Amino acid sequence: RFSSWGRRINSFSTAAAAIDEPIHPSIQVDHTQLLINGQFIDAASGRTFPTVDPRTGDVIARVAEGDLEDVNRAVAAARKAFDEGPWPKMTAYERSRIMLRFADLLEKHTEEVAKLETWDNGKPYEQAAKIEIPMVVRMFRYYAGWADKIHGLTVPADGQLHVQTLHEPYGVCGLIIPWNFPLLLYSWKVGPALACGNTVVLKTAEQTPLSAIYVSKLFHEAGLPPGVLNVVSGFGPTAGAALSSHMDVNKLSFTGSTATGKIVLALAAKSNLKPVTLELGGKSPFIVCKDADVDKAVELAHSALFFNQGQCCCAGSRTLVHESVYDEFVEKAKARALKRVVGDPFKTGIEQGPQIDNEQFKKILKYIRSGIESGATLESGGEQFGSKGYYIQPTVFSNVQDDMLIAKDEIFGPVQSISKFKDLEEVVQRANASSYGLAAGVFTQNIETANTLTRALRVGTVWINCYDIFDAAVPFGGFKMSGQGREKGIYGLSSYLQVKAVVTPLKNPAWL
Repeated sequence: RFSSWGRRINSFSTAAAAIDEPIHPSIQVDHTQLLINGQFIDAASGRTFPTVDPRTGDVIARVAEGDLEDVNRAVAAARKAFDEGPWPKMTAYERSRIMLRFADLLEKHTEEVAKLETWDNGKPYEQAAKIEIPMVVRMFRYYAGWADKIHGLTVPADGQLHVQTLHEPYGVCGLIIPWNFPLLLYSWKVGPALACGNTVVLKTAEQTPLSAIYVSKLFHEAGLPPGVLNVVSGFGPTAGAALSSHMDVNKLSFTGSTATGKIVLALAAKSNLKPVTLELGGKSPFIVCKDADVDKAVELAHSALFFNQGQCCCAGSRTLVHESVYDEFVEKAKARALKRVVGDPFKTGIEQGPQIDNEQFKKILKYIRSGIESGATLESGGEQFGSKGYYIQPTVFSNVQDDMLIAKDEIFGPVQSISKFKDLEEVVQRANASSYGLAAGVFTQNIETANTLTRALRVGTVWINCYDIFDAAVPFGGFKMSGQGREKGIYGLSSYLQVKAVVTPLKNPAWL
């Protein structure tokens, strides 16, 4: 549960850590090739691209750059594994056992996987090792448990008929994962896709390819047949576009920005009209009501925004505070941000590491300048932290107006925007006045207020007096331009299954 991270980290130092010589992780990068049909191979073009340490900007390794030809090879392998191979023809129990063995291997190798995730992404090692990798393990065990419990229904129909429904896998699934939670989103997609009997071509984010390649090797060690899970590293306009428009991919799932999601959906529609699950951007409201415990609300709002360097699609990035507690909240939010521990994510007690890359770093600083220029009050931060790497000071704005860019756009960084409101009617209208609808937080001690806001907010998840609670069984997805479809839980299975009705006439049935 992500929210527990914010509580645990408070036991560490509250002074910003100096950015000294970065710690070199004790792990060797052995796998940088494409994984197709159970084998590590070079890209057909021979090209590679660098994956970079966001603490320094230095190259960690060069990774095979897949493109159209490689996607074609991967899809062909996945198609053969589905049509001819053992995966969909195995008993569901056998598939479940392989997934459980993989979860055990992943748990055994938590330290190595977490080091790769932190090195390639910049997230705190303790976050990766103690929270995220255990969540990935839990996700695969959860869907392994579902594998042999997927079944259709017997349907009563008018007349002498036997009607049943079958829940069948789509076939080849193209899965595109983002860079902010590479392995977590890997589990959200690969877990249900494989549990349902599909085969997979996974496209990694170009910023963070290393951990997915590594754990996919572990999956094959667990007994996964060749061709069932193929991994292509590469760029969106080439590998991503090839996968989205491929005529032999039967299902697509994408997590990323809304702008890119539109492109993916258009490519899917223009090709073979493959169904698409989309989990996209957000500008989620965090609503602090007049009866809130301000100290608790400040800590929760801080975690809701700053967790993972603010690089969360569901970050509580619009902090809406009732006017009666607004001034107190702002002062305490500022104080909390000033105490946030920023530094090398491999060091114990670090709360915030660097942003993912130079592009994101510059984008966030541009939004901060926009907030200042538009008249918001800069309470803390606002600049680069240190002189090396992509670190940004925890930044808090007050007096933020709804027409400012920092209140409307998804910044995807450590920038908290605080506004005040007068009553519930106003805050509902303002919270819903967004093209996004991914999540919302409500902090109140009044059950009637909580119930009103729960039903009024047009979002896919509402957290009451908590935030960023993620459980394998709890569905996640958005309203409006935050996406379509759901991931995790029983609802996540429906994204990877087709329903077939089978009708058979009955002669002289004993009963109907």
